[in-house]
Amino acid sequence: MRNFILLLTLNVVLLSCSVNEKPIFKGIEDVEVVESNSQMVTLKAMALFENPNDVGGNLQSEDIAIYVNDIKLAKLSSESFDVPARKEFIIPLKVDISTDSILKIRGTEAIGTILNSLLNKEIKVQYKGDIIYKTLGFSYTYAIDETEMVKIDY
Repeated sequence: MRNFILLLTLNVVLLSCSVNEKPIFKGIEDVEVVESNSQMVTLKAMALFENPNDVGGNLQSEDIAIYVNDIKLAKLSSESFDVPARKEFIIPLKVDISTDSILKIRGTEAIGTILNSLLNKEIKVQYKGDIIYKTLGFSYTYAIDETEMVKIDY
């Protein structure tokens, strides 16, 4: 009888946990230029999520493309990140862009957009790619396509 009650309690606990919902992607915030020198420009941003599940999981970004003023400059991948149960959480994203890749951009349209950004003191930064959520055998893919105008201080 005691084993039956223990088994029944365990089943109720396991069945009451929801793990079939994917975390809610709330957006990307705080895109900023962290460092800028003659060899590298470093950008960072925060990807915001909320996990409605009673069980945590794991998130990982897969080849997120970075566009500056509609010109693809770099790809971002991060290490896997543990997701807390029933909480909002933030995943930091960081990318290093070689100034050589910026200087190799050809065409008058590309030069015009860079000059326009310098005059207006802001650049358009866009993140495109996938973030993968895994928990207890479930796997979900989020398509990311976020754009933000970033102020340049010089």
